[in-house]
Amino acid sequence: MRLSAADRIELTDLVSRYAAYVDERSPEAPELFCTDAVLVMPSPPGRLDPVDVHTGRSEIGAALAALDDFPLTRHAITGSVFDPGTHPGTATGRVACIAHHLRERAPGEVGNIVWHLHYADRYVETRAGWLFSRREVHIDWIETGKPRRWRIETETR
Repeated sequence: MRLSAADRIELTDLVSRYAAYVDERSPEAPELFCTDAVLVMPSPPGRLDPVDVHTGRSEIGAALAALDDFPLTRHAITGSVFDPGTHPGTATGRVACIAHHLRERAPGEVGNIVWHLHYADRYVETRAGWLFSRREVHIDWIETGKPRRWRIETETR
């Protein structure tokens, strides 16, 4: 079994949309997962491997709400590979990403926590198109720094 070019385009759109929705804090992000999907997150800084399991759209939405602690994030996809799954209408993927998380450390001082990560994904094709059935977040390493300038909504500092 092979994935068609159209499938690969749809899967690329799915993972790109996830990154955009997460950065926008869109309530639509959990809708990119099938109803019984699983999102497995790390627990940094102590655990960089996926350990916290969130099942179903409600739990996934609650897990993604943790990003509300960061006034600005940017998820940049740096590469993706998609393969057919073991059953028709399924696929797997490995998506590399650099995720910047800006957080205020003291009044007027912002730090940047940078996760270099990859996702181990499973997808299922539905009437609505391709959706995540499982997404595991693996942090490969973490960097920290201080941005020179940043934009939070329409404010420039």
